[in-house]
Amino acid sequence: MDTSQNTALTRTLTELPGPLPVRGVIHIVIPHTDRFTVVGNHLAQHAGLSTTAVGLAVRIQSLPQGTEIGIKALAARLSEGEKLIAAALRELEAHGYLRRARTRLPSGRIVTRTVFCNQPTALLRTRVAVRRPAPPQPPPPVQDPAPEPPAPEPAAPQAPALPDVQHEEEHAPQDIAPPHNAPSVPLVPPPTAPKPPRPPLPQPGQLTAELERAATALLSDLRRHAHQLVLSENDIRQLAPAVAAWLERDTHPDTIRHTLTNDLPQPLRHPAKLLKHRLTVLLPPPLPGADDLAAPARPRVVVTPFQTCDGCERAFRAPTPGHCRDCRTTHSPAQAAA
Repeated sequence: MDTSQNTALTRTLTELPGPLPVRGVIHIVIPHTDRFTVVGNHLAQHAGLSTTAVGLAVRIQSLPQGTEIGIKALAARLSEGEKLIAAALRELEAHGYLRRARTRLPSGRIVTRTVFCNQPTALLRTRVAVRRPAPPQPPPPVQDPAPEPPAPEPAAPQAPALPDVQHEEEHAPQDIAPPHNAPSVPLVPPPTAPKPPRPPLPQPGQLTAELERAATALLSDLRRHAHQLVLSENDIRQLAPAVAAWLERDTHPDTIRHTLTNDLPQPLRHPAKLLKHRLTVLLPPPLPGADDLAAPARPRVVVTPFQTCDGCERAFRAPTPGHCRDCRTTHSPAQAAA
C-alpha cells in the first residue's frame, strides 16, 4: 500500500507545471469534495501556540456539535496523556479559541460548558457605524422692518435613506458570548492564576536514628500493600522525616500505612507527590497528656453545720453553738430590761 502511494506521488510530482523549488516543501493540492474542515492560517501558523495545541484545535474543530471535549474524554480518544492535553487546552483558552464557563440549568444544576471558536479575532471586530446624516437646521429668522418675500429656493435633492446601523459587535454563535461581557455565573479561576504556596512537609521535633529507621522501613514496605507505591531511594529519603513526625505523635504504623494506601487514584502517575500531600494535610495532632484529660476540679462549697438551740432545742444552721433567731429575739429585750 505504501509503495503504491509513493509511486503515485512521484508520478504526480513529475506532472506539476512550472519549475519546482530547489528546497522546501512542495504542495500537491487536491480539492476536497467531502469530509473536510476549513482551518484558517491564523491557527495553523499561530506563533504563540505549540504544535500540540494547534493539532488539538484542528481535532476539536472537526468534531460534530455536542461532542465531549473534556480532558478525560480527549485522552480516551487520543494518544497524548491528560497532562499534555490539559496544557494544550490552557493555551487555546489563553488565546481565545476555547472558553470554559459554568452555567446554571433551569433545573438548578450547574454544569461547565466548553465553547470553541474557530476565529476568535472576528468576535472583537466591530462594524463600521453608518448613520443617516441629520437634516440641516434652518437659520433663525432675522427681524426686518420691511422683509422682502424670499425667493423660492430650488428643492435640494434628497439623499437616499440609509439604514440605521448602530455600533455593535459581530454576532457570535448562540453558545459563544463576547469576551468582554460578564457571564451570569462566576467563572472558575483561570489556570494561569497564581496558586497559594504548598505547606512544607512536617518535621519531627528530634529526628532520632530509631525514628528514621522505622520511617524508612514503613515507606519501603508500602509496595507490599499497594503495588503502585514504588518509591525511589531519594523519595524515601525526602518523606522519612514526615513519617517520623507521625510516629513521634504516637501514631500506630498500621494507621499510617492505611492512610497512605487507602483509596488510591487510578492511574497513579506520581506516588511520591501523593504521599507528600497526604502526610502534610492529614497530619494528626499530638496526643493530649494525662493532665489535659483530667476533669477540672469543682469549686469547694462550704456547708454550714446544724446546731441545737440552747433555749428551745430547735435545730438551726450556724457556725457555732448558741440560740436560734427566735430565742435571740426573745432574750434580747429581757436582757435589756434587766
